[in-house]
Amino acid sequence: MTLPPSLSVSVVILTLNEESHLPACLASLAGVDDIVVLDSGSTDRTAEIATAAGARVIVNPFFDFATQRNFAHEKISFRHPWVFHLDADEQMTPGLLAECATLPADAPFDGYYVAPRMMFHGRWLRRCTDYPAWQARCVRAKIFRFIQVGHGQREAPGMRMGFLHDAYLHDISAPDIKEWEGKHRSYAKKEAVRSFVERRNMGIILRMPVTSSALERRRALKLLSYLMPFRPFLRFIYQYVLRGGFLDGRGAFRYCLLLSRYERFAAEELAKLRRAYHADHG
Repeated sequence: MTLPPSLSVSVVILTLNEESHLPACLASLAGVDDIVVLDSGSTDRTAEIATAAGARVIVNPFFDFATQRNFAHEKISFRHPWVFHLDADEQMTPGLLAECATLPADAPFDGYYVAPRMMFHGRWLRRCTDYPAWQARCVRAKIFRFIQVGHGQREAPGMRMGFLHDAYLHDISAPDIKEWEGKHRSYAKKEAVRSFVERRNMGIILRMPVTSSALERRRALKLLSYLMPFRPFLRFIYQYVLRGGFLDGRGAFRYCLLLSRYERFAAEELAKLRRAYHADHG
């Protein structure tokens, strides 16, 4: 698919040793004339693969996702007013690419939410991944800023947000359990820290008006869920049974078990933080 040069979009891809995922990501961007691979210091063939595909490669040490994405906005000159953020294990879809390519420069938004389709070993798990789980991805590089939330990022307060209809693909397969566990233990620690720090806001969350957006209510409920006992078991029941994950096929059972394991990691980290807090404050 060839995009009109006057209505195109730039793409930035975050990488660290992504030689296995990057080729598919780059292949999904056929027709995009401005691709930047923002690398965190890969030691494999990531940079070589990116350069061969015509992408610019820029290296910057990774601190967290929000800082890295904001670095891209502050330090990289993009050819187009709209920039789409991808990770190497994600892929653009033709419909979404066409939708991004026609965004007007004078649109009344600073960025757009886009929903990922979570692909687990080649199958879309629609129900047990809470589709659509909106993410700020197509944004104006010159003015858009992210903030770090847990192990991910979110639009900074004050950003004017719209919604795009098509989705991108996110490969959440877990072929190497040890690698998956190491990564998700790190994610769980960051989520636990966020939950612990934001416990002071629970009163505000409980008083959230019913007029709040579905996205705001969902974010609030996620924070409140950290107060619940038996969270790993309840997460499995919620995703596999109540959300209808059992209808997503055989892979959904394995995925929901991994979600439950992740919640156990988070619960363990949260318990450590509470013990440390009480030890310091009597």
